[in-house]
Amino acid sequence: MIFAMDVGNTNIKCGLFEEGVLKHSFRIATNIDLTSDEYGVNMHAFFNYLHLSPSVVNGMIASSVIPSVNYTLEHMARQYFDQRPMFVGPGIKTGINIKYDNPKELGADRIVNAVAAYELFGGPVITIDFGTATSFGAISADGDFIGGAICPGVRIAAEALTSNAAKLPRIELVKPRSVIGKSTVSGMQAGIIYGYVGQVQYLVEKMKKELGEAKVIATGGFAGLIAGESKHVIDEIVPTLTLLGLEKIYAKNV
Repeated sequence: MIFAMDVGNTNIKCGLFEEGVLKHSFRIATNIDLTSDEYGVNMHAFFNYLHLSPSVVNGMIASSVIPSVNYTLEHMARQYFDQRPMFVGPGIKTGINIKYDNPKELGADRIVNAVAAYELFGGPVITIDFGTATSFGAISADGDFIGGAICPGVRIAAEALTSNAAKLPRIELVKPRSVIGKSTVSGMQAGIIYGYVGQVQYLVEKMKKELGEAKVIATGGFAGLIAGESKHVIDEIVPTLTLLGLEKIYAKNV
């Protein structure tokens, strides 16, 4: 099995692939203070839950937006899985051309999403990853990553509002019944959720004017919440898009 890890600011998404098919997936919290042993024990706990031995892993690949945790995870992989993980970065084959002014600035997760979206849906295609930050990627018909946009994620926006306005409470991020809120909580929910929907729609509209008509693929924790109000904007939700991209990159480099 191929063990794929997508290391984000909040969670590490893990997937186990067999002959190109995602068989199992799980998440653990990202914590830069954990040791390689603590990560190893957490990983083994999930393998035990799945009734799998760590020895079934015969290859590992990871994308990471937190460089400081990479060495810890590499040490964990060697000690607990007897594998040296492949990290998405400079020199790795992806099958797409990066047209960024400085390709080294592009986050590994955005590269992986682009690979998966282009191979699954062709191009032009726009990816939206609703994570800690919300990132947009534009991939041309020829498979070139030509750029995108990055904005605060839904949760960051909500936390910024409550932490900087003394009388505004923490709220549950759910869709309110009406855009016109009749309480402070419903008003905040309307502003954050529906305001975010408007932001997504506007950015996709502007990107399509520059890129041409394109499929829009969403992933990430808040994809379902936002996509529910953006049905004419978002064509597909693929929760495991990043993991699928990792497996495809691994196959290109073995």
